[in-house]
Amino acid sequence: MSETSAASDNPQRESSPPRHEFLDTATAPETRGIEIVEDGERHGKARDLFFVWSAPNVSVLNLTVGASLTIVLGLEIWQGLLVLLASSVLAALPGIVAISGPAAGTSGSVIQRAIYGIRGNKIVVAFYGWFISGVFLALNWVAAAFMGAELLMRWGFPDRTAALILVAVVTAAITVLVAIYGHGLILRAYMGIAIALSVIFAAVLGFIAPSIDWGFAQPEPLSGLPLWSSLTIAFALLSSSPLSFSNSADMARYLPRDTKPSRIIGATTLGNLFPGMPITAFGIVLGGTVGAESLESGIEYSLLEKLPSWLAPVFVLGVIVNTIALNGMTTYTASMALQSIGVPIRRIPSAILIGVLGTAFTIVLVLSSSLIDAINLMLQFLLVISAPTMAVYVADIALRRNRYDGRDLFDERPGGKFWYTGGFGGPGLISVVAGAVATALFLSTTAWIGPLGAALGDLDLSVPVGMLVSAALYALLAGPGIRKQTASR
Repeated sequence: MSETSAASDNPQRESSPPRHEFLDTATAPETRGIEIVEDGERHGKARDLFFVWSAPNVSVLNLTVGASLTIVLGLEIWQGLLVLLASSVLAALPGIVAISGPAAGTSGSVIQRAIYGIRGNKIVVAFYGWFISGVFLALNWVAAAFMGAELLMRWGFPDRTAALILVAVVTAAITVLVAIYGHGLILRAYMGIAIALSVIFAAVLGFIAPSIDWGFAQPEPLSGLPLWSSLTIAFALLSSSPLSFSNSADMARYLPRDTKPSRIIGATTLGNLFPGMPITAFGIVLGGTVGAESLESGIEYSLLEKLPSWLAPVFVLGVIVNTIALNGMTTYTASMALQSIGVPIRRIPSAILIGVLGTAFTIVLVLSSSLIDAINLMLQFLLVISAPTMAVYVADIALRRNRYDGRDLFDERPGGKFWYTGGFGGPGLISVVAGAVATALFLSTTAWIGPLGAALGDLDLSVPVGMLVSAALYALLAGPGIRKQTASR
């Protein structure tokens, strides 16, 4: 069957349902899922994406990850700042992925059918776009749970375990509500949230700054192979955040088709960098002050002890609001994952389901580990999936020159453009699996040290090797076919 005949026979290639069913407003739940955003429904400016991404990045996790570079990895402050600067280059990758949203007019979980095939994409999205999203939700809810529970205990709450679960469940419930209202609420509310959180964090950092040891130096400075090991592990930790934002196409898909890609990339990249990057830098400096003793009680408690009584609850509220902002976006995009793999479920019930999954993970984490241990371990393990999938997505955009036809992406019948071989895109699947294996072989965590990483003295080259293997292999295997497809259009 030719692509033309398959397209004409497939009812899924007809236009999306009437636009009145999919109003994009902040005052009503968004019923649109993966359905194509028609040109008449497009709106907004690329600059709107800056606040969409900056609000989630005004985060206590940035402080925690930054502090771990000096506390756990033993880096000097200047070394940690150099690694932070190097990892900031990866913030451009979510920006590149974002441009595929307006081009196709649908979710990134659907766009990736062009990479993995109609059936192959179901495997990737089911694991990464949904299950791993639940883990990522938990990772962020854990931070809010630890700090919220600590504040409740200081106010006389009788049981710490109950406090942890209470904060986690309430935060998760509000997060799911944000995801239910969806794109319209996120677009309109996140500017105010970003500004408010920036003011709160500026006040907190201002109060902490006088107690900072700005001249801190490690008592036993690292050198040689141990230094390079810590530097590479630090790079992997800092890289995990931008590499996890392959959902950026979802937030940009409502933009007019003629929006300049450079503006989308710029706004998304800057939103991922500011003010998150300065906060992480402050965390690196803070780690030298709070010291290793904060590992026992948790760095989040050290922060609260340094704040006046009136600012501590405001800070905790800011942490919870930031968590809701970040996880609200994650839940929103994950809510479309089940639809994209063919599960007969609407977006709103799907958002509730992913929220329940994330809450369950959160409760397990808060009852079994400290915040800094949970964050570092989970961020590194997520790289096994996020590094290769991000690399292949960006490579596909480059090879296709960002030319995606939303109608083709919804042609799920054999013979369709993205049916490939039995519904599986061999080059995409092979490249991602090979990249994941390469990432794991060079990964260095407290729970797992890859054999090749161990052979190199615990150097963690998981990010550069995993991404290079994935992107290069995809270009080699898929490049000729993609060039043939684009040339025939």
